[in-house]
Amino acid sequence: MNTILEVSNLKTWFYTRRGIVKAVNGVDFDLSQGECLCLVGESGCGKSVTALSLLRLFDSPPGRIVSGEVMYDGIDLTNCPVERIRQVRGKEIAMVFQNAQSALNPVFTIGDQIMEQIDAHGRYSRAEARKKALLLLDEMNIPQADNALNMYPHQMSGGMKQRAMIAMSLSCNPAILIADEPTTAVDVTIRAQIMFILQELKTRRNMSIIFITHDLSLVREIGDRAAVIYGGKVVEIAPVETILTNPSHPYTRGLIACLPDISTDLKRLPSIPGNTPNPIDLPAGCTFHPRCKDVMDVCRSNEPVFVNISGVQRVACHLYDNAGAYRA
Repeated sequence: MNTILEVSNLKTWFYTRRGIVKAVNGVDFDLSQGECLCLVGESGCGKSVTALSLLRLFDSPPGRIVSGEVMYDGIDLTNCPVERIRQVRGKEIAMVFQNAQSALNPVFTIGDQIMEQIDAHGRYSRAEARKKALLLLDEMNIPQADNALNMYPHQMSGGMKQRAMIAMSLSCNPAILIADEPTTAVDVTIRAQIMFILQELKTRRNMSIIFITHDLSLVREIGDRAAVIYGGKVVEIAPVETILTNPSHPYTRGLIACLPDISTDLKRLPSIPGNTPNPIDLPAGCTFHPRCKDVMDVCRSNEPVFVNISGVQRVACHLYDNAGAYRA
């Protein structure tokens, strides 16, 4: 497949009074045309900051991309001119934020906010922009879309606001859609509708999606590949089915083990001991070693590098040698 986005050794640090917060500390992945790549991990592992870094949407200062590349359409988005990154945002790479309530402006109608996005990247009359906004809300299955255009965010339910955000992100037909936990604040029925919409977009528009979640059931539902993030780094990347049935990194195994399974009679789900590391004071060597039951001396001092276990699965762990073979 044609690769349209390449992220290499991306590091985004925040310089605060308490110290340097290494929120993203060496992320590597690529995205192909029409693919859904899921970024998976616990809260605080760096998933959302990774997504914001792709479009330089974090506050600077205190945030800064200290190294790495985000290659899209032959340009590096980490250091391209501001005018170019503004052309990319919303038009070529769009983002659905986690909290629609705070992402939408409370003093403008939904229609005005969608039309503003359309006007920012194209020359349309107000009537043309309104017609396009109406079609987008219809596509999101929002009832009485003509009335919804005139609603303010507080007049909509959480599910309607989230779908309005998706409509806004699709207004310029982007090549890549970044969805940052779009089902977090909605009930199970609306979650199913949003997942159906995203699957339809991927299939019908051949759109590439970066889907951020900590819910592995959603990963199975929508993802083609999954990148597991821990301590600001990707520790394993593979096709979703491989991740779920044959996880290689101890952290990935721990996440899979935490999933409820009705076929077992366990009264209590297992959990990963300890807490996610403090990004101001990350452990030396492998960042997961304080919580890992398979820890070795080398894990405490040397940072693991990615090795290929197979043609489609890569892992950063000292349990595997340079050839990708498991150390018995």
